[in-house]
Amino acid sequence: MCLGVPMRVIDGDDMSALCEGAGRTERISMLLIGAQPSGAHVLVHLGTAMRVLEEEEAALITAALAGLDAALAGRTFEAHFADLIDREPQLPAHLALSDEPDRDVPAPKQPVSESSSTQAS
Repeated sequence: MCLGVPMRVIDGDDMSALCEGAGRTERISMLLIGAQPSGAHVLVHLGTAMRVLEEEEAALITAALAGLDAALAGRTFEAHFADLIDREPQLPAHLALSDEPDRDVPAPKQPVSESSSTQAS
């Protein structure tokens, strides 16, 4: 499984940037997103910045990764998911059931019962 890790830009240009995060500092390719100002948060995957993150989103991802690490080590992890505690799970809009029937999908055909097929012969 591959994960994107939030990192904060220290200094860089269009080609690469020195970034810190996940307890380390490394040079990251910025070719996909372009130069970012110092302090910007980026999502890094395999040494490449994939997209710019808002500070809040970077903090949520960092907390979730810390929670995963804690869970794998057998430690309590619930505090790392404070944004999920005390709320009902929500399906993404594309998975939620709609109140209206989908007009593009035909209704399933009813199977012919045995009694109606034997009466015809």
